[in-house]
This record gives sequence, C-alpha cells and structure tokens, in this order.
Amino acid sequence: MINEKVERLLNEQVTYELYSAQLYLSMSSWFASKDLDGFAKWYYAQAYEEKAHAMIIYNYIITAGGRALLEPIDAPPHEWESLSNLFDEHVKHEELVTSLIYNIVDVSRQEKDFKVDQFFQWFVEEQVEEEENANRIKGRYEALARDGKALYLMDQEMGTRVYAPPALLTTMEAGE
Repeated sequence: MINEKVERLLNEQVTYELYSAQLYLSMSSWFASKDLDGFAKWYYAQAYEEKAHAMIIYNYIITAGGRALLEPIDAPPHEWESLSNLFDEHVKHEELVTSLIYNIVDVSRQEKDFKVDQFFQWFVEEQVEEEENANRIKGRYEALARDGKALYLMDQEMGTRVYAPPALLTTMEAGE
C-alpha cells in the first residue's frame, strides 16, 4: 500500500504535470499566432510529453494500491511580452518541476516508501533532460535571435521534433 503522505504528493504532481501540459499547449498556440510554426510544433509535442508524465504517475498510484484524485487545473498564461520572456518562464517552470520531483523523492525516503523513491528516479533523470532542453532553447535564442535568419533556422530546427511516448508509459498501459 502506498504511504498516505506520499500519495497526496503524487496526486499533486499529477495535477502539476497536467498544468505543465496546458502551459506548453498555451505556449504552442502563442507561437502559432506569431507564425513561428516550428516552435509551435515543439511546444505542442512538449504538451503531450507532460500529459504522459501525468499518466505515468496516475497509473503508478493505482498500481500501488492508491487512488488517483484529479483536482482542478489553473489556467496557464496566454500571452508573453516577448520570446525571451517566454523562454525565461519555460526555464523557471522546469526548475520548479524539478524541485517538486526532488521533494517527492525526499518525502518518500523520510516515509520509507522506497518503491516510490525507486520509481521516481526515472523522473529525476527526466528532469535533467527537461532543464537542459529549456536552457538550450533559451541560450540559442539569446545567441542567435538578433539575426532574423538565425531565428528562422532555429524555428525550422524546432519543427523537426517528433513526439514519441515514453517507454515507461507504453509499458504501464500494456500492463507489463
């Protein structure tokens, strides 16, 4: 059986991952409105990835004998002052998610819920990638965006992203 305190944190994380999906979908829409279709595609795929993270945790809660409780999701922002402002928010958001993941690991260890600790190591590693992506996008923009041609090429590169569901999700959904 899953520890009550840890179960509460996992449910909060499901809600936060769903908020992340909404945030990135909102960013995707904003980019589309600016005719930056490559960025729009990248953030659209990111929204799917965040939803997958929520579903992984949701499935884990149920598999571990807990109950997934869905809470209301706050509306994300719809406007940003600039590309730079949006990229700053992306970085800060991923840093916040990392801190929430670390808190779950910390509390699961305190509560001796070692199954959750072990399970969440995947998320710890995933957050390294998430923060790296956010910082890379921001850094490239800061280095290149003053040049319209470079921004065009960056937009084209961002549009090459293809979403692939995490193997952990497809394994869980297959009941393996």
